[in-house]
Amino acid sequence: MFNNSAGLGCYVTVVSVSMPEELLNRLDEFAEEHGYTGRSEVIREAGRDLLGEFEDAKLEDRHLMGVVTVVFDYETTSVEERMMRLRHEHEGTVVSNFHSHVGGHHCMELFILEGQLEDISTFVGKVRATRDTLTVDYSVHPVDDFGPLDDL
Repeated sequence: MFNNSAGLGCYVTVVSVSMPEELLNRLDEFAEEHGYTGRSEVIREAGRDLLGEFEDAKLEDRHLMGVVTVVFDYETTSVEERMMRLRHEHEGTVVSNFHSHVGGHHCMELFILEGQLEDISTFVGKVRATRDTLTVDYSVHPVDDFGPLDDL
């Protein structure tokens, strides 16, 4: 460990992270374009954001709905198999699932979720941990925010 002179006010541990060169180049460009001191600052901020996404106290003890979109290479059958297993493992949370071929060489898996924060975050975490996915995007919304239909 070393004392970070960038003003974090704490000791930081240097770690090594593996990623495709294209992603590394995009991170470096992003850091430069947005005024970050370097890629470490970008990755620290992304890590804090990722950890905080499901720690929002406003979502606890509420009935939620979520949408998860996964994109992967058409020939990576292990991802599709993993998505199918997750869908069955979480059948109480996954209320709908859609599979489509997009862009000629990719598959998109779309999941509609309903349940408590812990159930949805567990599902999203398992999807994110799946190797060989290209992107995993999601959104979570409290169902009770929409109010009764007769108010429309």
